[in-house]
Amino acid sequence: MQVRALYQNNRAFWNHQEQWEYYLDRTLAESVHERLQTLREEAAARAASRPADAAESAESEQSGDPPVKKDPETDTGDKSGEDVEELAEVRDGSPTAAEGPNNFGDTYGKYKKLEQDERVGLLKRTTERLNELALRDDTDQEEVASALVEATQDATMANRAMLLEALRLGNDQAKAYTQQMVIETHKMVKSTIRLVDSEVYNDELVRAVVEKSNGTVVQHMTRVFLSGLEFLLHYNREVMTRGIANRIRVRFARDYKDFYRTLLPHLHEDYVSLEHVFLGGMKALNEVEINKFATGFLVHDVGKAEDIEYHEGDAGYDRETVERHVKIGYRAVMEKTSYPREAALITGYHHEYYGHPAGYGYFREFLDAYKEANPAATQDYIMSYTMEPLIDYQVLAYFPAKMLEIVDVFDSLTDPNRRYRSPLSPEDAIAMIRQQFVVENRKIDPILFNLFEEFYETKWSRR
Repeated sequence: MQVRALYQNNRAFWNHQEQWEYYLDRTLAESVHERLQTLREEAAARAASRPADAAESAESEQSGDPPVKKDPETDTGDKSGEDVEELAEVRDGSPTAAEGPNNFGDTYGKYKKLEQDERVGLLKRTTERLNELALRDDTDQEEVASALVEATQDATMANRAMLLEALRLGNDQAKAYTQQMVIETHKMVKSTIRLVDSEVYNDELVRAVVEKSNGTVVQHMTRVFLSGLEFLLHYNREVMTRGIANRIRVRFARDYKDFYRTLLPHLHEDYVSLEHVFLGGMKALNEVEINKFATGFLVHDVGKAEDIEYHEGDAGYDRETVERHVKIGYRAVMEKTSYPREAALITGYHHEYYGHPAGYGYFREFLDAYKEANPAATQDYIMSYTMEPLIDYQVLAYFPAKMLEIVDVFDSLTDPNRRYRSPLSPEDAIAMIRQQFVVENRKIDPILFNLFEEFYETKWSRR
């Protein structure tokens, strides 16, 4: 049995000799105990000496450098047999200002204790509520905001609990176990898209409802999904109705060519064009693509379920554990569920940063192996909308993963619930991303980032 399993089951397992001696050699157990104590002391020392600088903290969290100390996990209790209806009380019960928000708290604990059919039933009911709101003529914006936040929380928490269990099963057994949840999640995503793309969607109200929910991690996941979906729909409107591709093409040589030449150094500068950034040209997304990409946004962090004690706790920085979440998430979604492969690629590739050393993920490893086996091969395009060019190593990145990177970094910088540093304003976050993720380092795509700037300027103008 893995030491992690004993520790996750009971952090104080060391104090109960009869629980671990059957599984562990005493010498190994003693070394593990000493190592845990050392990590706690090192984390406490770093937290005490670390400056509360928002830009440095968010940059390190997203880039792979040592992040700031995380909020400690609160006790989830050990009661069993909780009724599904009690989840509503958890959603409404936000922590007091003095306590500050926790990570998952009782929210995740209750989803974990539900049976799989109860989770499926819960998601069905939240989706039905979204559909009812979409059909009503007198839909209230505040009610829509609450319904969207609750549905997102239900879907993310239920999927996370499900994947944690599915990781322990064989692939075929896991796919059978997760099938109904996948089906209901697809329905929930489609219903969410319908409301987010409607006139009754109010971003200010959604954010206000999110900030009342229980748990900083829950809030982050909810914001990233809904903001990412909103950004995706904004991109589509720009392409379809405002001729964004032609506008970018006019200023491409002045604003973007130098950036992309560093990524495609083997191409003559005359060949570096918008068509080499977007394989096949910049295009609008169809309904099927939006649904698949949005599903990937929803489940992109499920890999954290395997190392949930680390991601929710205050342990010292561990690069290997941080990298594990995208690899575990990729394998879990790809092998343990029937989610579209596009969702798995988003899960596994959303921290690639165009191969920058601060990034991580499977794709760079696959690409390096391919280049080693095919020394003469080159990638003549930056990103693709479809999987096949990525799998065939014709491109350097996957369009929806590059979209999600931007939203993920921005949310980290502006997160109002980080205890150990102050959040940046949206304006300051935009400026910091431009300087540190585009100008100084080749991490974030500049064309998509400029679209994101316009997207947020539009939102600010509505406030």
